[in-house]
Parts: sequence; C-alpha cells; structure tokens
Amino acid sequence: MAVSLGVHIGQQNLDIADLRALWRRLDRAGVDWISVWDHFYEAPFQGGTQPHFEALSTLGALAADTERARIGCLVFYVGYRNPALLAKAATTLDHLSAGRFELGLGAGWHIHEASAYGYSFPDIGTRLDMLDEAAAVVRRLLDDERTIFAGKHFQLDDATCWPKPVQERLPLWIGGRGERRTLEIAARRADGWNAAYTSPAEFARLNTVLNHWCEQDDRDPSAIKRSANIAFHMATDAAGVERERARLAADWGAAATGVAAGSLLCTPDAAADQIMAYVRGGADAINVALRAPWNDDALAAYVNEVIPAVRRLT
Repeated sequence: MAVSLGVHIGQQNLDIADLRALWRRLDRAGVDWISVWDHFYEAPFQGGTQPHFEALSTLGALAADTERARIGCLVFYVGYRNPALLAKAATTLDHLSAGRFELGLGAGWHIHEASAYGYSFPDIGTRLDMLDEAAAVVRRLLDDERTIFAGKHFQLDDATCWPKPVQERLPLWIGGRGERRTLEIAARRADGWNAAYTSPAEFARLNTVLNHWCEQDDRDPSAIKRSANIAFHMATDAAGVERERARLAADWGAAATGVAAGSLLCTPDAAADQIMAYVRGGADAINVALRAPWNDDALAAYVNEVIPAVRRLT
C-alpha cells in the first residue's frame, strides 16, 4: 500500500508571503499532506523571541491556497480552544478545502506559551482527561444532528454543527506517545495516530502498544492510520549534515539526542532507507517537519528525488 508523504510546517521565522509560497510550492510538487502546528511561541522555546503565526487563521489560508494535498494541524492543544469551536472550525476548513481537512488533537506540552498567554496548564492526567472529552465532543458534533454532553471539562446543551463537513467522516487524529492514556484514547476515539520525533524502532514499538489497546477496546487496528513526524535536517553533503547536527544540538540542548533519533539527518541518498524503516514499523504516513531556516537545496532534493524513490518502494 502506498505511504502518504507530507510536510509538517512550523509557522515560525517566516513571513506570511514566504509561508504561503512554501505550501503552494509543496502542493504543486505533489506532496500528499501539509500541516501546521498549534503554538503561540517558537519550538523549541527561545523565550518567545521568534515571529510565529497562529494555527487556525493560518489554516484558512492553507485551505484556500492549495488544491491537492490533504491538510491539517498536528495537533491542536485542547486547552486553547473549546472543542465545540474546533469542530465548527474544522467543518469550515473542510468546506474551504473542498473536503481535504483532517483534525488533530493533543494534550499539549508548551507550558511556557500557555503561562505567558494566561491559559491554565494543569497536570498531564487532567490534560489527558480533557483530550478524551474533547475527542468525544468533536466526533459527536461532526457526526450527529444534535449533541448534549455533560463532562467534567466540557458541556454542550443541545448543540448543532451545521453544515456538516464535506467528507462523510472527517478524520480525527490523536497525537502523542503516552502509552497508558494517549494511545488508549487513540484506540477508542481516533481515525489516526501521530507520533513526533521518535526513532523508527520506537515508533514500531509504540505501534504495537496501540494495537494492544485496540484489542482491549475491541477496535480493528486497521481502522486507525499511523503517522510519524520526523524533523527535517537533510543536507546535500556530509559537511552540511554535520552543520545540521550542530544546529540541532544548539536548538534543543539536553533534548537533542532524542530529537535527532527522530530526524531525517542525512544526505538525500540515505533518506529513502530511513523513511522505509518507519514504513516497516507500521507507518502509513511520514511527514518531514520543517523549522526555518532549512537547507532549501536539500528540501528540493527531498521533494524531487526522495519522495519519488519512496513511492517506487511502496
């Protein structure tokens, strides 16, 4: 089965004209997926010093500017917006994109931006409870004529969400790597699961954990798509790869080793093999994650050489 090959864009350190030119270029080149992330500040955190665009408004332009690629956000933090609002926005984006939008939800991690903007950032157990409720709210609003929901964190009083999405079932993704709660929620609630910056071996292991939860919840594992976001640190030669390695270390500090394990940190001739390792581990989709600045010649090689090579192999 063909694997989806996409690009996940961190909308930081780019002006809006360059951002729009980038996703138009990617769409014309035939990538299968284009997504953004849900942050107010840069990632990794640099004190809120880098220019950064908000996700929902960015997605409106992405929907209007592209024609082919499926689009989404991997993933919205459920603490920033009421899930009923997200369901309404998802429907709107699905109409703007003629049925190409997919909605991702997660429990969040960027406490610095949440605190700076005045959002509460409860403990991880509470945030996962919010994720579980939010996924239920979104699914019911997208699918049902009217929704009554009385949860601990979210409540709906005979709510409607009209018009319905263009797609018969708008896909809902759960993002995260937590084995006991996140993957169990994905098994019950999601159409897709996304893991970011993990090695092929760890992705394969987590994939088997998700299969376990599907069995526990009497869910067909094949009903859930699996995707990996891998950081884009490709360069066109060995010296460039070493410069990317050094930049990764400078950006991520103590976390650099873990991020590097989930990075495309290589030259183009080695990239297809690295991507196929994720496919062998159960990935249906691979998205390279871009943070400006990147090596644009390497990105061109990825789009024009690596993607066709992987498609020939799958």
